Amino acid sequence: MPDTEHRPVDAVLFDFHGTLAQVEDPVAWVVAAAAACGAALDRGRATVLADRLVTAGRAGGPLPYRVPPHLAEHWADRDLYEHSHRAAYTGLAATVATDVEGLADALYDRLLGPEGWLPYPDTEPTLRTLHDAGIRVGVVSNIGFDIRPHFAAWGLESLVDAFALSYEVGRCKPDPAIFLRACGMLGADPERTLMVGDTPADAGAVKAGCAALVLPAAEPGRVNGLGATLALAHV
Repeated sequence: MPDTEHRPVDAVLFDFHGTLAQVEDPVAWVVAAAAACGAALDRGRATVLADRLVTAGRAGGPLPYRVPPHLAEHWADRDLYEHSHRAAYTGLAATVATDVEGLADALYDRLLGPEGWLPYPDTEPTLRTLHDAGIRVGVVSNIGFDIRPHFAAWGLESLVDAFALSYEVGRCKPDPAIFLRACGMLGADPERTLMVGDTPADAGAVKAGCAALVLPAAEPGRVNGLGATLALAHV
């Protein structure tokens, strides 16, 4: 039986991108999206396009070097509305000249399915250990689409008790409201809740009364240091 009497937390909240999962390699992303459009790219051409597309702005990648004025409103609202998230990122991809018709939409569509992401190797064992210890688990993400199907495809859906997604909640991290909503979904006291993420926005949970652990995001396929969560949760 889990020792709940001396356990410091009753719930753990996790960020999604950069904490539990990472987007696929940029070159693989471009090659797969082009293939969906009926185009075959050699690695050299795909590498050049990937560099340009990441610089222009890739969901799950670094911030774009520039947001064109016609996309500014969608960019500002990208994590609050599904249509703005798609419009922002397909619009940024469309600023890169290619001769692959439909590539911008195909690139975006890779995000919407689990094949465009890789859960970190320590994600499943960490979530399972928490679940087996009776600690409730939530995912809190600034995102403009539903990630529940990803967890289902990875066999992790039974290990997550609640999802607080910004486009559904109407609030974005670091706003304390999204963390409080997640705690409410889990029936957890914020003072006995730990938030785990990879950016200062995740540390905004402190203003909601939670503890916070910020871990630098690892590259796809590498262990992301989530074992530290188990140490803090005493499981």
